[in-house]
Amino acid sequence: MSRIGRLPISIPSNVQVSVTNGSVEVQGPKGRLVQAVPPAIRVGVEGGNVICERPTDQKSHRALHGLTRALIANMIRGVTEGFLKKLELSGVGYRAQIQGQVLTLSLGYTNPVVYVLPPDVQATVENPTLITVSGIDKQRVGAVAAKIRGLRPPEPYKGKGVKYVDERIRRKAGKAGAK
Repeated sequence: MSRIGRLPISIPSNVQVSVTNGSVEVQGPKGRLVQAVPPAIRVGVEGGNVICERPTDQKSHRALHGLTRALIANMIRGVTEGFLKKLELSGVGYRAQIQGQVLTLSLGYTNPVVYVLPPDVQATVENPTLITVSGIDKQRVGAVAAKIRGLRPPEPYKGKGVKYVDERIRRKAGKAGAK
């Protein structure tokens, strides 16, 4: 049996979980999330826990079992705590500004890069070189952070670009020099 899939997910007191014809809805203090469940996986709420079960030991059922359980656990964590990713801008003149849902980045290009955030994701700029992306949906927060990082990925020679705060960049040596 799947080690991840067989674990029950405890439901906090301020969260409501409902399972209806092929989808799971989680509602909590930070918002509401809905996730479609594969038809092969049975999801039920029993005694303050969410239980996921699979019909057989086929490889596809085993994979979907753990995935479904992890997605539901992330939904419950998202509506209670939320998720965040921190990005750091390193480079001369690299900075960020936010106005509402519009993030303006100066990344060394001739014009500033304007990125409009989706409505369910928020971003804050603590200082001009540190961006925090937050929201209740783990997948959306990660995708937006990856999109922002992709606007100017860190380069290996000087390390300039947009990187995650905990990311370590493998540095390369420059030219060996003339003899």
